Amino acid sequence: MRLETLTVDEKDEHGVPAPLLDELTALYRSDPVYQRISGDFPDPDDIRPEQVAASLSQELAHPATEVLLARDGHRLVGVAITLAEHPEVDDPDPWIGLLMVHGQEQRTGYGRELARLVEDRLRAEGRTAVRLAVLETNARALAFWAALGYEVVDHRRDRRHGRPCAVLRKSL
Repeated sequence: MRLETLTVDEKDEHGVPAPLLDELTALYRSDPVYQRISGDFPDPDDIRPEQVAASLSQELAHPATEVLLARDGHRLVGVAITLAEHPEVDDPDPWIGLLMVHGQEQRTGYGRELARLVEDRLRAEGRTAVRLAVLETNARALAFWAALGYEVVDHRRDRRHGRPCAVLRKSL
């Protein structure tokens, strides 16, 4: 698996070339269970390219944000969004804002490998730890991150919807 940094093209209608936007939309659509939990899209069963483009544009509006595309060969198998710093919380750690693996590729090791690649990038930047937040109702994600060595260090409300989240941290 390799990571590519998503770059936005201001000349493109959606900021992302249409073929890549189609791949990203298919990825976001592939896990409606997660999309229902996240509440990021009005209809998790009908996610549209323009909605994915708007979501990515909103994420990239923060200068400390990076969108990483995970590819196995030419196939897009996952995406990770990292924040060099949390936009609202004063702490020294970078954050993983999203780590999503294509629904058909879950439980194949891609999520574990994607998390490791993100951690390796952060470690190479001299970072000593990383944080993320998981909705407390997302037991599957909490178990995934705990299995990777992340520990709950706080509880907060999420920024978009005010739902209870567990904040997890891992030393790098």
